[in-house]
Amino acid sequence: MTARRIDGKAIAKKMQAEIALKCQNFLQIHGRPPGLAVVLVGNNPASEVYVQKKRDTCKSVGIHSLAINLSNDTSPDALLHKIAELNAEESIDGILVQLPLPPQFDPEVIIEAIAVEKDVDGFHPYNIGRLALRAPLLRSCTPAGIMTLLEDIGTDIRGKETVIVGASNIVGRPMALELLLAGATVTVCHRFTRDLQAHVERAEILIAAAGKPGLIPGHWVREGAVVIDVGINRLANGRLTGDVEFAEAEKRASWITPVPGGVGPMTVATLLQNTLLAAEQRQAHD
Repeated sequence: MTARRIDGKAIAKKMQAEIALKCQNFLQIHGRPPGLAVVLVGNNPASEVYVQKKRDTCKSVGIHSLAINLSNDTSPDALLHKIAELNAEESIDGILVQLPLPPQFDPEVIIEAIAVEKDVDGFHPYNIGRLALRAPLLRSCTPAGIMTLLEDIGTDIRGKETVIVGASNIVGRPMALELLLAGATVTVCHRFTRDLQAHVERAEILIAAAGKPGLIPGHWVREGAVVIDVGINRLANGRLTGDVEFAEAEKRASWITPVPGGVGPMTVATLLQNTLLAAEQRQAHD
């Protein structure tokens, strides 16, 4: 068996085409485009690349992107003041503060300062809580994007043995909630998990989100499993690789995401989708 590769770029482009049409309609009805403020603090090179990609993609679908670049020595109070201004700004429907932040910030404090109706990253405790209670509003972008990938390839999630490797607040935990909502049987593995191999070998759907290159040997992958690799790790030679040993896993899986070109484009497309949704919800309440 050789796995079919899940083309996240192609699926994201299809999403973006639909979003662009809806943004056109929004502009015609409300006289303004949906607005997204992207806040970058400091000069992390990887963050700068991610942020520029988000801003460019916003422009391509007709979302107004407000770029806010703050210096590395910005104080927590200054950032909180800027977020408060954006919360009150009528033309802004979504606020994204690029992580990671410099060490003087508590990310949880910053995330909780964003108005819940503008939390297009889906990280606010309120939005995570809504998802936990099976009444989601704005969903975390990477997990929601993965659900779109699974839907696009026709995966029946209900009852499937699904294993997530990694329990971060950004991917692993909201991913577990998304899968529970879809009816999967979910196991979340983390640094205290005993016998990771046994859990991985059981997975009909495997989601690797630990951020450790080659953490999961390909021969652990169950025959016919769907493998979603969230890891984006840069090796010493500059090459990007995932958390799963791709070449061997590809021989065993039924579907697999490449790195890059799998999950990454879906995260950005879902951010745009969330921004449009936030704009529509705000207009509906006005």
